[in-house]
Amino acid sequence: MDFPTIPQVQDSEEWTYTMRRTMQEIVPGLFLGPYSAAMKSKLDLLIHNGITHIVCVRQDIEAHFIRPNFPDKFKYLILDIADTATENIIQHFPRVRQFVDESLAKGGKTLIHGNAGISRSAALVLAYIMEKYGLSCK
Repeated sequence: MDFPTIPQVQDSEEWTYTMRRTMQEIVPGLFLGPYSAAMKSKLDLLIHNGITHIVCVRQDIEAHFIRPNFPDKFKYLILDIADTATENIIQHFPRVRQFVDESLAKGGKTLIHGNAGISRSAALVLAYIMEKYGLSCK
């Protein structure tokens, strides 16, 4: 199979711990971040970064505070995924891939966020990149 090369994000800076509360562009058009990056106070930043699609990752008990804040401004994919080692997150990979690819095909950009942006949402971003660019875990 012929896979595209991984594109570099223009003007990206070296990640530091203080950036953990903001969204980061991982590859062009795909951002990863915590829920705080998608809160009501961040609408201008989301628009400034060209976000058009948002994947909201949460588990049932988080649904009252991890939720879509702008359903009239962005297209959402809401995934109920428990933050446990036994959760079958793999079953969600095809839907996320289709959602992100749809966004990119329309010239949009996607933010994938969970509560903290370090486990479930990061796993989805990694899976997308691995599949799209033909990477293995070796």
